[in-house]
Amino acid sequence: MIPEGDMSGLMAQAQAMQQQLLQTQQELAEMRVDGSSGGDIVTATVSGAGELIGLVIKPEAVDPEDTETLADLILAAVRDANGRAQAVAAAKLGPLAGGMGLPF
Repeated sequence: MIPEGDMSGLMAQAQAMQQQLLQTQQELAEMRVDGSSGGDIVTATVSGAGELIGLVIKPEAVDPEDTETLADLILAAVRDANGRAQAVAAAKLGPLAGGMGLPF
């Protein structure tokens, strides 16, 4: 059995971790992460939560005769941005999740 003083300390620690987790999640939601493809001719911007919020396509990427390549470049840029956002999220949430048994 856990002594009563230890239990209140554990509760305070859990509340502090929860607050820190919520703050970190908010920071991630507000963060902007860029990814690119084709030597930066297509750039995608996602939030730290992985939501696509911007896309820049340079004119040299547009060939009306080859829209398939443009689609591939867009997908690659979005995937790159999402991969970077996931890496940032794992780095920020990892220490918090490790203490809570979450898989990061």
